Amino acid sequence: MSGATASGGTGRPALTPPPDAAPPVRHPEAPAPGTLLGAHYDQCFGCGETQPHGLHLASRAGEGVTVTAEFTVQPAHQGAPGLAHGGVLATALDETLGSLNWLLRIIAVTGRLETDFVRPVPVGTTLHLSARCTAVAGRKVYCTAEGRIGSPDGPVAVRADAVFVEVKLEHFTKNGRPDEIKAALADPDQVKVARAFEVNP
Repeated sequence: MSGATASGGTGRPALTPPPDAAPPVRHPEAPAPGTLLGAHYDQCFGCGETQPHGLHLASRAGEGVTVTAEFTVQPAHQGAPGLAHGGVLATALDETLGSLNWLLRIIAVTGRLETDFVRPVPVGTTLHLSARCTAVAGRKVYCTAEGRIGSPDGPVAVRADAVFVEVKLEHFTKNGRPDEIKAALADPDQVKVARAFEVNP
């Protein structure tokens, strides 16, 4: 697991919370434990329902500030023959970690993600992911996740530590491609509009 405790002068956010960080607090209006969170945006590679080669990752709210998720590795996700691409596995962790922000009811983006690849994940495998928020300090949200092969109690294949940074909606509207931003904002379903910008880009 990552052991970074300071930015080391590189400008990267540290992965260990500062001493004055606060415990995470589940928002009173967060989805109830057990609730399937669904896709935040239908074009998202991680969770989007209309992405033909996406992960179609399904996250579920847990107790406190935790989520679980799963996805099955498809042939389009392989790197080496018959094995999941490491970047795809990092994306699955990132997507799961990003779902924690829904329980905090904030808009946040990935500031830093450090991933450990413990064992190969074959095509056809269902990866069971779990993530939890460990601390909040100002705009920074500290969290950790792991992915297990075959079942929630299976062997650990991947794990990650991350720092998310809270942003305003303008982060997306000023930086995203105008056509996609316009289409997302024009959706008559205002819940979908709000959710489109709730997690990392």
